[in-house]
Amino acid sequence: MYKFDFIPDEFQKEAFDCIDNNKSVVVCAPTGAGKTCIAEHAIQKALEENTRLFYTTPLKALSNQKFYDFGQKYGEGNVGLLTGDTSINREAPIVVMTTEVFRNMLYNTNFGSAKDIMKDVKYVVLDEVHYMNDEERGTVWEESIIYCPNNVQIIALSATVANSQQLCDWINTVHSGTEHIYTDFRPVPLRHYYFDSSKPFDILPLLTPEGRLNRKIKPEKKMNLYSRQAKKRNNVKDVINVLHKKDMLPAIFFTFSRKKCDENMEKCSDLRLITDEEAKQIRKEISEFLKDHTYLENNKNLEYLYNGVASHHAGLLPAWKLLVERLFQKGLIKVVFATETLAAGINMPARTTVISAISKRTDSGHRMLTANEFLQMSGRAGRRGMDKIGYVVVMGTQFQSPEEVADLVRSSSNPLESRFSPGYSMVLNLLQNLELNQAKELILKSFGYFSSNDRLKPIISQQLQYEQSLAKLKSEKCPFGLTNEEFLEFNKLKDKFIVYRKLTRTLQKQAKQKGDKNAPEVTEYLEKTKELRLALEKYKCEICRGYKKHMKNLEIINRLEKRYKEATKNIEKQKDIYWNKFLAHKEILEKKGYIQNGVPTDSGITCSMIRAENELFLAEIILKGILDELEPYELASVICALVTEDLRSDVYPNQPISRNTRKALNKIKEIRKNIAILQRDYDINTEMYINSYYSPLIEQWILGTPWEDIAKQVDSSEGDLVRIFKRTVDVLRQLTILPNLSEDLKQHAKDAITAILKEPVDVD
Repeated sequence: MYKFDFIPDEFQKEAFDCIDNNKSVVVCAPTGAGKTCIAEHAIQKALEENTRLFYTTPLKALSNQKFYDFGQKYGEGNVGLLTGDTSINREAPIVVMTTEVFRNMLYNTNFGSAKDIMKDVKYVVLDEVHYMNDEERGTVWEESIIYCPNNVQIIALSATVANSQQLCDWINTVHSGTEHIYTDFRPVPLRHYYFDSSKPFDILPLLTPEGRLNRKIKPEKKMNLYSRQAKKRNNVKDVINVLHKKDMLPAIFFTFSRKKCDENMEKCSDLRLITDEEAKQIRKEISEFLKDHTYLENNKNLEYLYNGVASHHAGLLPAWKLLVERLFQKGLIKVVFATETLAAGINMPARTTVISAISKRTDSGHRMLTANEFLQMSGRAGRRGMDKIGYVVVMGTQFQSPEEVADLVRSSSNPLESRFSPGYSMVLNLLQNLELNQAKELILKSFGYFSSNDRLKPIISQQLQYEQSLAKLKSEKCPFGLTNEEFLEFNKLKDKFIVYRKLTRTLQKQAKQKGDKNAPEVTEYLEKTKELRLALEKYKCEICRGYKKHMKNLEIINRLEKRYKEATKNIEKQKDIYWNKFLAHKEILEKKGYIQNGVPTDSGITCSMIRAENELFLAEIILKGILDELEPYELASVICALVTEDLRSDVYPNQPISRNTRKALNKIKEIRKNIAILQRDYDINTEMYINSYYSPLIEQWILGTPWEDIAKQVDSSEGDLVRIFKRTVDVLRQLTILPNLSEDLKQHAKDAITAILKEPVDVD
């Protein structure tokens, strides 16, 4: 076991032993418990054994941070970085990368043969593996685990989830030799408090020692948000004041709105949270940073940093966020107002976390935080080696009750749910190397299929209820010994008798009016009616008191049998949902000529190497030559429109886009229409974006317009602009390496990338 400058906890020692014994591990522990040292143990072993280790993270920012940290610790020559848009020292013994990059490597695509790439790799660390729960990207973790060679030890590090044992059991089925290590121990325990606005100069313990809600806490009074009283209140400033007086800073104040982050920062800017010495140190650090990032000198938020407060969210420039992170890590920023993305693994521990509310707005309306979301944010409190206790403060609001807050704090973590979802790229990549039946075997190895019994429990339970109800109803005996079939035969006979009797009476009435009572048809129907009556008398149903109940039971049995069949059909469909989705994508690809005779064509191989929201959509655009005649700025403009989500309806750019860009986008709309029809027929709903809101801006940026002038043209924040421009670069970079593309197109893509990646866009 390698030595650390602290005594490892039992769960860490257990993990070290597993790694030393050539076993994979799933380590589930609270945020801040010290999972990283388990990865560092494997890093030291890899360096000593002269083998390699891949360290994967869910975010580029986290990968960059780990690359820097490991470079400082193990030597810059020993550490490399791969994040899609960055490649540094890729042959190093320790390579940090995003999980998407690792998955792509295993697909035998852009990076070369997976066998060659993984040749000397003994360990793969999957940090933040609970990201499998992520709606959009969770499938990447499942694919990475499924495709990872069996001779590689997986070190999966997860925050607390309810079903980590199930995750480990699944990994054992696809990878074998995996041990489950779980702890709920936190080296720095948490205490939870509540800010009640009726007591603005204090915070109250949320729970009693017995775990019950503190009775002193009162619900917030309902009031009009636009009233004078509401506008006068400054709860944010009050709570920061309290934390400062109680020596509970530094703090991360989580809120779910970028705008609120900035507003809260401004509200607290006049608080005196730092010492004179710290103020000097802040000025020195900022001065040094601005030498390398001169474009930040006029940043409007600079004045707040000098007072020890800052905001941190996706709307800010990357370099600015980097400055905030560095100052906070050095203890110079006392309060950071952040969105929940800050809770996703970036190394910014604090003594206290403040959570502004336990509900948040989503695309489908307001909803309560999940237990995992709350744990992830609260877990940022308490710095190991610096704090004996971490503090979590929940702000009281009129939209939540103290009881709801207490319930959330006491609730256990949520389970991981599979987000596995076959797409065009997966189909094409698998069929390049596997027969269809082999591909099916692999799809059925997914965590989604493995955990399908849990997913199907409600349907299976309902089906069992139907089965039990049917058995009970069918077990009820007729007093006269009739079977259900005989009972139904009686009912048919009875219905027939009623019809004949009615017709006979009608015929008799008509014959009487004509003066011919003995008309042959009357006689015929009278005889038939008597015959049916005699047949009915053989049954005892008409004198049976249980007749109506028997009749009703048969109706219920018929209804339940239909429902039972529907449930059975639904279970079968759900069991095969992943395979059926795979086949649906395969059939579309066959119709479009990307697969022939079960094997990808040349265009299919090109499509298989694309990484996009909808690989088929982008492949069609590329292979139909729509991009071939575009200049670099026009090419970037078109790609920009394809990576910009439809965030709002009926939004148009303030500036006109170039004529060639507009013509290209019109052709692309036809392609989208054709694919949309196909996808609808196969019940597939993979997004295809065409939103030219930012297109004129990227054209201007490439053609030399200063950043300040571009940023003024839209309501969006600078961080959003950078994010969209970088997404554009991600796709342009793919164009430079895809097969079956013209050299002119590849060169134009390279030229566009060079023109886009300049300050402030090129900062990670």
